[in-house]
Amino acid sequence: MNSRSMDPEHIYGAETEAAHSCYRRTKALFRESFGQEPKAYYRAPGRVELGGNHTDHQGGITLSASLTLDMIGAVGPRQDGMIYFQSEGYPLLKCHWQDTAMKEEEKGSSLSLLRGMLAAFESRGYLPQTSFGGLDIALISRVPMGSGLSSSAALEILLACIFNDCFEAGLSPLELARMAQETERDYFGKPCGLLDQLSSVWGGVISVDFSEPEPRIRRLWTDFAQTGYQLFMVFCGAGHDNLTEAYAAIPAECGAVAAFFGEKQLSRVPEASFWEALPALRSRLGDRPVLRAIHIYEENRRALAQAACLEQGDFEEFLQLVRESGRSSALYLQNVTLPGAVAHQEMLLTLALCENALEGRGAVRVHGGGFGGTVEAFVPLDRTEQFRSRLESLLGPGSVLPLSLSPAGGVKVVDV
Repeated sequence: MNSRSMDPEHIYGAETEAAHSCYRRTKALFRESFGQEPKAYYRAPGRVELGGNHTDHQGGITLSASLTLDMIGAVGPRQDGMIYFQSEGYPLLKCHWQDTAMKEEEKGSSLSLLRGMLAAFESRGYLPQTSFGGLDIALISRVPMGSGLSSSAALEILLACIFNDCFEAGLSPLELARMAQETERDYFGKPCGLLDQLSSVWGGVISVDFSEPEPRIRRLWTDFAQTGYQLFMVFCGAGHDNLTEAYAAIPAECGAVAAFFGEKQLSRVPEASFWEALPALRSRLGDRPVLRAIHIYEENRRALAQAACLEQGDFEEFLQLVRESGRSSALYLQNVTLPGAVAHQEMLLTLALCENALEGRGAVRVHGGGFGGTVEAFVPLDRTEQFRSRLESLLGPGSVLPLSLSPAGGVKVVDV
């Protein structure tokens, strides 16, 4: 799937002209950095979570989509065995294509992702067996960092697509996603599920069932431009720094509920058994793990129902489920406000501001991990300017980002 080529019109639709300008910038960056013309272009998109908040790590159901916002890479050959990587606005990175050893001092850096992706191909026997000249790569990113739109997964998938093609590996999208997950976990040093990478490599709207070792992926395509609503990402003003403990507590507490039944994930525990054991669970674990488990069970059903709504074209019911998801995340999963926080409740305040601006129309929910970062809002087309103006007057310029979905994932791009 990822060795295929696509033209920009199929990838970007109405935004093709804007995308062309980004490809021209990428080409100029490549020329400036390496003194030659690129031989090929690749892209990998950011992603948005549409349903299934925190369900993936419990073997649950998710709903996500790839975006027209993406990372664009221009690629050309070298002759010295090195891989040179130039990202716009950042220092030049370089490593030898055979130097795949993990380096602790690189964790958390883009260089760790570059080296980690090479190691993933090497571990599967797909690095070239003969001398390989190397690559020059120039990158321009349109995925805002720290936005909750999975910039790290997009970079991993972009590198995976480039290497998959240049090494003639022919690996499947699922295998590339797994390699990207390994890279982020082991080389970058950030524990993560598989959803972000799957969303970026697959493209379009996908419903994923994580209850088995082999995820069941169902591809849906929904043209949100035809629904009468615009999807916005709203930045609440609180970053993701120092939230590791809060994030980690959610899978840990849900896992503790599953462990009560001798399982590792809630998907393995029948919901009826959970409710029957509720008094014992409360006594042993306390109430918050129980409430979080309730969210997971209900959110799985919602994510399935949301996918069905998109397939059937029932967008009003889809929005009702979005509202219910947001309510459940706030009340049961409790990933909107940090425990004990009083002075800083930016995400909860942002949700309130969005609902006030929508006046009962559209839908709003927490996006992604929670606690900080972003809120997603589905806004009626006749209210988009008013919504954006209102929120930016309260949260600051640039705090509201319109999103468009793309049917394409990580691919080689032709005719640019």
